Amino acid sequence: MSVDLRPYQDEIVAEFERHVERSNRSILLVAPTGSGKTVIASAIVAGMPRRVLVVAHRREIVNQTSDKLTALGVYHGIIQAGDEKKLRPMATVQVASIQTLHARAIRSSTMLMPLADLVIIDEAHHACAMTYQKVLEAYPNAIILGLTATPCRGDGRGLGGIFKTMIQCPQVPDLIEQGYLVKARVYAPVDPDLHGVKTQAGDYVESQLAERMDRDKLVGDIVTHWHKYGERRKTVAFACSVGHSVHIRDQFLKAGVRAEHLDGSTPKDEREAILARLASGDTEVVANCMVLTEGFDCPDIGCCILARPTKKMGLYRQMVGRGLRPAPGKTDVVILDHSGAVFQHGLPEDRVQWSLDLDRRAISPEHQKRQSSRYRKLIECSQCSTLRVGGQPCLNCGFLPRRPAELVLPADGELGLVTGGRAQAPVYDENTRVEFFQQLRAVQQLRGYKKGWAAHKFKDKFGTFPPWSYNDLLPIAPTDALLSWVRSRDIAYAKARRTA
Repeated sequence: MSVDLRPYQDEIVAEFERHVERSNRSILLVAPTGSGKTVIASAIVAGMPRRVLVVAHRREIVNQTSDKLTALGVYHGIIQAGDEKKLRPMATVQVASIQTLHARAIRSSTMLMPLADLVIIDEAHHACAMTYQKVLEAYPNAIILGLTATPCRGDGRGLGGIFKTMIQCPQVPDLIEQGYLVKARVYAPVDPDLHGVKTQAGDYVESQLAERMDRDKLVGDIVTHWHKYGERRKTVAFACSVGHSVHIRDQFLKAGVRAEHLDGSTPKDEREAILARLASGDTEVVANCMVLTEGFDCPDIGCCILARPTKKMGLYRQMVGRGLRPAPGKTDVVILDHSGAVFQHGLPEDRVQWSLDLDRRAISPEHQKRQSSRYRKLIECSQCSTLRVGGQPCLNCGFLPRRPAELVLPADGELGLVTGGRAQAPVYDENTRVEFFQQLRAVQQLRGYKKGWAAHKFKDKFGTFPPWSYNDLLPIAPTDALLSWVRSRDIAYAKARRTA
């Protein structure tokens, strides 16, 4: 049985074979999220008359690899806790969980290491870990093939201590152009307040980060901006901690949004059920902490919420990559970046200069140029909302303004579309202000609030009290976005009273 490979996947398989023929025995394959690295690896396995061991650190990846091999007609065994019925010791191809393999064959002697001429390490940016190193030491004469979308350690440096040769698939902008990925539409804050949050192991200290980000008003804003920009798309939210993830879920539920939470302790069957409900649309939002960053494949995801800042380019790329896969009717993915990571690591479509060099960090030349140039900054086209390069006509509609747009100071607590290398706050016209006040009047009447409540909430939003003439306006039905905004202000008020 064979599988139809994309043209670049065919070339990657051929390039790998050429390296093997030249006796290159430690190869790293860099393939962006959604480019089909598991398909490529399975095609390599199916075409090689060798004994093969595939190692992965997530159950989902082990199962995905097994499914691809089965589709290709490759007889194989699975070494994974809970899958004892799939043990086939005599199979020449084995797919193993790194935790199970290490526990049974290295930490104890309940099994022998499988024979292998080719060892494939999925999510190979984890290969520096001691468990992987012990496994690789058992195969000094084998060909080593690493697979990853982000070929760098946590500090951004290369993996040259393990791999000697790098093969690269087309990068994200190429795959978007070819129709294999979708573009991203990014909204982000001007500058999240992370002053005083310490750094450890190349990233923010999780406990301090969670305390800073898990604030009532911030969580309320996440719901508000999802209503405003998320278009009720199937959404994955990335949190700073388990408690933060639960908090995000709870706020969505209070707003009438079908939301669930999962973490590393969520039982396998329950996790699969949650993700199945997300895929079917029964669930709209799934919040998690460091679970769905790898090995999670749901092309229908149309919105990603980044509620955890990170200094790690690899982690940032893994998070935004969850939404880049195409699906019927899907033209882009909305990224609600409450963390401001886009300013540190660049846009999802930016090319990255990866390196095996242990002394070099991965960089985005396009993002670096954008930060240092006043003319090549990414700005929003005022006609079609597509990002364009400053000073050049919009590639989507051809519009080029005669003069630069006026900079508008951001409103407190607002996300703005990333333009010009920073987030721009929305400009509110008179109709928007009028409708906002009319909706506030409706909430005031429905809840029996005192006269003047709507005017004070209007000032919270726009910085000034409404004109007296607004008092003659009739109430209109409030939108979900306004109700979420009001709820976030109520939460912030209650929090302030508790800490006063």
